[in-house]
Amino acid sequence: MSGKHYKGPEVSCCIKYFIFGFNVIFWFLGIAFLGIGLWAWNEKGVLSNISSITDLGGFDPVWLFLVVGGVMFILGFAGCIGALRENTFLLKFFSVFLGIIFFLELTAGVLAFVFKDWIKDQLYFFINNNIRAYRDDIDLQNLIDFTQEYWQCCGAFGADDWNLNIYFNCTDSNASRERCGVPFSCCTKDPAEDVINTQCGYDARQKPEVDQQVVIYTKGCVPQFEKWLQDNLTIVAGIFIGIALLQIFGICLAQNLVSDIEAVRASW
Repeated sequence: MSGKHYKGPEVSCCIKYFIFGFNVIFWFLGIAFLGIGLWAWNEKGVLSNISSITDLGGFDPVWLFLVVGGVMFILGFAGCIGALRENTFLLKFFSVFLGIIFFLELTAGVLAFVFKDWIKDQLYFFINNNIRAYRDDIDLQNLIDFTQEYWQCCGAFGADDWNLNIYFNCTDSNASRERCGVPFSCCTKDPAEDVINTQCGYDARQKPEVDQQVVIYTKGCVPQFEKWLQDNLTIVAGIFIGIALLQIFGICLAQNLVSDIEAVRASW
């Protein structure tokens, strides 16, 4: 015996544990997102009354946490267990699932560019639909307030869009104190004020348009969002390209590991 041994193909430990470690983070993030979503639903009583999901007239932001958390959990689980146990089925599932998400993102980007006007109309419809349900869900209310404060806007195309809400509309039959007003998130901010005045939007739309501009934002959120995209196009494009490259990198690593595992098993 010469003491020499045949050295066959080996599974790359570097790739294996890199995929494992990377997906552990995604797995725990997925659990965190799901936990936040379920906690929010529990606080609103949805878990004790599932039919209340359909009661909302607008978009429930909790769905974002549940969907994103569910996808991250599934991907993280498949990637973690697949890499650790050298399970080619889970690794292939991970890479295919990631590839489908990448393809959907690419398709959505192309369609958004081609059908810009349609997207704009849908965004207008989406915002107005949520304006109607503003008081129906605290999470939706917080989302709208954050949007209007961040982009310094009011309504979809203007403050008068708040006529769609039963509390803020200007009809004579409306007995609400908020009649002909807007939410506080529409108000222009005074840097000297430390405490938010939640009544700053009362009767704001009863004033002449020139006076309104001093008290509230008169630009709509749809044009303000378009302006924000144009001003931050480089950053937005960089983020999307970074996410895409990360997904391609994950797919390549998973496929590489699958090839190594299959080569090792074939040499047995």
